[in-house]
Amino acid sequence: MTTFKSTAARRALLAGSIAALCGGLFVFVPAHHAQATTASDTGGVVVAADTTSRAVEDRSIRTFTAHVPQTTLEDLRRRIAATRWPDRETVTDRSQGSRLEDLQALVRYWGTRYDWRKAEVKLNALPQFMTNIDGVDIHFIHVRSRHRNALPVIITHGWPGSVIEQLKVIGPLTDPTAHGGSADDAFDVVIPSLPGYGFSGKPTATGWDPDHIARAWAELMQRLGYTRYVAQGGDWGTPISSAMARQRAAGLLGIHINLPATVPPEVAAVLPMGGPAPAGLTEKERAVFDALVGSGKMGNLAYFTMMTARPQTVGYGATDSPAGLAAWVLVHPGFAQWTYSADPEKSPTKDDVLDNITLYWLTNTATSSARLYWENGARGSVIVAAAQKTNEISLPVAITVFPEDVYRPPETWARRAYPNLTYFHEVDKGGHFAAWEQPELFAAELRAAFRSLR
Repeated sequence: MTTFKSTAARRALLAGSIAALCGGLFVFVPAHHAQATTASDTGGVVVAADTTSRAVEDRSIRTFTAHVPQTTLEDLRRRIAATRWPDRETVTDRSQGSRLEDLQALVRYWGTRYDWRKAEVKLNALPQFMTNIDGVDIHFIHVRSRHRNALPVIITHGWPGSVIEQLKVIGPLTDPTAHGGSADDAFDVVIPSLPGYGFSGKPTATGWDPDHIARAWAELMQRLGYTRYVAQGGDWGTPISSAMARQRAAGLLGIHINLPATVPPEVAAVLPMGGPAPAGLTEKERAVFDALVGSGKMGNLAYFTMMTARPQTVGYGATDSPAGLAAWVLVHPGFAQWTYSADPEKSPTKDDVLDNITLYWLTNTATSSARLYWENGARGSVIVAAAQKTNEISLPVAITVFPEDVYRPPETWARRAYPNLTYFHEVDKGGHFAAWEQPELFAAELRAAFRSLR
């Protein structure tokens, strides 16, 4: 079990240190398995579950199809219509959280015009599967390229994301010739749902921290028959992919990450107090330091602190109220630049974001997803190099910096943190949800980052 190492560590966490930055409603049809329909804890949604006795180690891979009963969708709309709203914020910006006017408009659309069935169609058009690893069902999308010698890649999402945020990169990665690349750039794509997120099962015991998930992902790739592959991640996907590299997962050739753990020890030591800045920083490093301090003073890590300390408490409101869930998801600084889809052509669209929020609602995973923060509590910051033991990673590491991300690491820190940094590139657009926001650019970065490993 992950625990806090000391009272001082707990107090530092609860103080909201900037150094802590991070970023069954479905009918599940296993192939060739006997089934029985049972009520789950997903708000009364009926889920078809395998009732055959599982062996101690069930390595089977079963097909998966998503389908939400209409009564569940009607219940969601009733709850939205019955929302009890607070009074308006007393400021003209988002410093107190989502603006009432913006959130009301989004939730009104959610309850009257949004169509979850379209999301189901998109998901079910892709090959989806389920397998049990260490007692937890793991859902994943697995799309093989039509091109020979495609390089397998496992892509890990974070919070408040899901597999929804990676759907737009599947085409560019698996079929590069249709998206400005060559057949030699093709990938087989594996996108799992984190334990406690989306369609995956919810751990019923402690211990599912990033290191455990990394071992599960290595097992997943082994079950799929891949003996050579790469890993990619942002947000929680960064510490998970990094742990895979640190553990030297069998067959793993290298990793690509955004939101890397690059903050050096002398900077990490003073960030919780807000400075002063260590001596000797370059102009660019000082700008990054000032941005981190400013972000902390603005309260951008409040969500991180609360979910790390009390995920169960956070979950009650987000589980009971659709509007509460939407507001909690949108508090993430990765949505700071999102304009509630004032431009319907800009990704992610309003429907994209609601697909993601609705997935959390329908699977009743607001609480189970938040527990990953608690599990990681003793490890600490996901952007501090020492906390993530980056010096123990000997495999090739590639980094892309997206300009609107919540943290923009300078290359000097990245090269200090990762002994085998083989690729570092700062692009000119994109933010925290890079695969969602700039799928073509994201895919191009993966092609460039992994080209030398093919």
